[in-house]
Amino acid sequence: MDRPRSVGIAWYEPGDYPRILEAMADSGLPGSYATWLMSATQVEREVARSGVEVRRVRIEPEAFLEWCRAQDRAPDAKARAAFVQDAQARA
Repeated sequence: MDRPRSVGIAWYEPGDYPRILEAMADSGLPGSYATWLMSATQVEREVARSGVEVRRVRIEPEAFLEWCRAQDRAPDAKARAAFVQDAQARA
């Protein structure tokens, strides 16, 4: 199977992070933005090193929650992945 040319990665702004943690059903996210940022940038670098373009897809809490309601999905890790994939498809 061919490797994708680009991949989206969920991206959060510092001011949005507390609301993201509060809103997620099963966040699986670190408790602090600094810890998340360190992990996310490491993943971003590793994927980019493999030759795949990484596109940051900002997840704004209220827009994401509205999207979840419209899709009849719980705001969880699977929904975040689907939201990122949907944003990639529209880009």
